[in-house]
Amino acid sequence: MTFMPWSPALSVGRADIDEQHHWLLDTMNQLHDQLTAAVPDRLLVAHALEGLMDYTMNHFVVEEMLFEQYNYPHAAAHRQLHDQFTYKLMALITDFENGNDLGSDALEMFRDWLVNHIMVADKAYVPYLSEACCA
Repeated sequence: MTFMPWSPALSVGRADIDEQHHWLLDTMNQLHDQLTAAVPDRLLVAHALEGLMDYTMNHFVVEEMLFEQYNYPHAAAHRQLHDQFTYKLMALITDFENGNDLGSDALEMFRDWLVNHIMVADKAYVPYLSEACCA
């Protein structure tokens, strides 16, 4: 069973952003598969964590460029959410690189943050961007 399947409810209605969110979910599911394996492969876990960090950073840059391009009034608050998540993810990576194992709490943090971020913060900017770019 997939840890966090893609659902149409997670769609923000922008193909570019939805594709990026889908990739993040797929990578998180790969991380889940490794962490719940009888013997997790630390190299594959490290690869998934690095991929999440790199892709998340790129995804945040895309969103923040859209905010700047269309003068999204809540850009600073949204950027702060990005910064908080990046900090948490970096702390997990550092712990893992220091030899600590990641537990289910790390996966729950990823899932909760991603779902809440998409369903609340990301869905809040889509109507503004849609109107600003197409009005």
